[in-house]
Amino acid sequence: MTENPPPPSGKKRLFLRSWGCQMNVYDSARMADVLAPLGYAPVDAPEGADMIILNTCHIREKATEKLFSELGRLRQLKQAREAEGGEMVLAVAGCVAQAEGAEITARAPYVDIVLGPQSYHKLPEMVARAARTGRAVVETDFPVEEKFDFLPEVSAPQGITAFLTIQEGCDKFCSFCVVPYTRGAEYSRPVAAVLAEARKLVGQGAREITLLGQNVNAYHGAAEEGGEWGLAQLLRALAEIPGLDRLRYTTSHPRDMDEALIAAHRDIPAVMPFLHLPVQSGSDRVLAAMNRGHTAKEYLALVDRLRAARPDLALSTDIIVGHPGETEADHEATMALIRRVKFAQAFSFKYSPRPGTPAAGAPHRVDEATKDRRLQEVQALLRDQQAEFNASLTGRTVPVLFTGPGRQAGQLSGRTPWLQPVHVPGSLSLIGATAPVFIRAGNPNSLAGELAQQEKTAA
Repeated sequence: MTENPPPPSGKKRLFLRSWGCQMNVYDSARMADVLAPLGYAPVDAPEGADMIILNTCHIREKATEKLFSELGRLRQLKQAREAEGGEMVLAVAGCVAQAEGAEITARAPYVDIVLGPQSYHKLPEMVARAARTGRAVVETDFPVEEKFDFLPEVSAPQGITAFLTIQEGCDKFCSFCVVPYTRGAEYSRPVAAVLAEARKLVGQGAREITLLGQNVNAYHGAAEEGGEWGLAQLLRALAEIPGLDRLRYTTSHPRDMDEALIAAHRDIPAVMPFLHLPVQSGSDRVLAAMNRGHTAKEYLALVDRLRAARPDLALSTDIIVGHPGETEADHEATMALIRRVKFAQAFSFKYSPRPGTPAAGAPHRVDEATKDRRLQEVQALLRDQQAEFNASLTGRTVPVLFTGPGRQAGQLSGRTPWLQPVHVPGSLSLIGATAPVFIRAGNPNSLAGELAQQEKTAA
């Protein structure tokens, strides 16, 4: 069992566990920020913690079951702490909390706080209410503007690479997705707030920032001079921040990839040539059932326009197999689209119903054995494409942003513009710098290289 070291004098131990998307990791960091004035300091293990927050995700399969399994284990820690005369505040946050708040308090009455993704700024008040009343405190409303208005300005440094949420919620209502029900309607942070946080992150040492949103390229933030900025205009302003070398954004929807954003990939050197663009299926019939709002032909045409603007652009995507009603012909259409695009990375999943979503009650379910086979076929093709893309960099010299030490002594770890991890021998003094690296080997999941001379840089 992992033991936490004693906290700094006067501090309480706060353990945060995040599941799911990078936005949850960002949200967990902000929860730590709002609890810091109450004396909470983050620790690495739940044992001996004064407060534990489970920040949940409803996207992954069996998310609710995994939560209750973890709560059962933590209940024992909470009871042991109370038997010793101490206290442990146990909180459930995130999308499962939003969707299953009543079930959580019914099945796990020992949970002190249940809060949805838009209520993190209320945590200090909720901690006080739980202590005062001795009853569970539940906050699952959607005051999305308040969340960003009331979160503290100062946050802990994230490191060389940082994440910045600029948009939340989604108005697309894909048939399989719970995001509109757990994160609410689309909301974009004002331009000034985003730029201020980005400057702060750079001042704390960040050299690469990834902009986050459930539908990030739907960004339409209010500008100080009036009107709204789209993501392309925001990227141009962020690229002017001294010391900010790289920009990325995720997750995008094909319907919101406008010409201005395509041009930003062409014109802004800081925007990395890597784009996550979920397609979900290659079948028009399934895409319509998913309510995606685009066809396979339209997706492929968009890919062609992006690659024409930025020839070295690499793409990643999401694929769902076995959506209700998916036939073998639909599956083959997905395989054909994957072969046509040649993805550098991808995330692929079997369809699993999410309560309250339209697809959850749809007829013509695909049996598990068929979903398993289709997923294996999709993943085998995607693995081959990723390995082929990595191997294509062998013998090239590319710029690598070094983010930290490698696993071995005297080794550095970094990322290429296409997000691949790279390991090279080198001095720790290079952490935070971008340097040319000659790629000796392109492995399936990473690259191996050595530092090269600046004049050899080819990418």
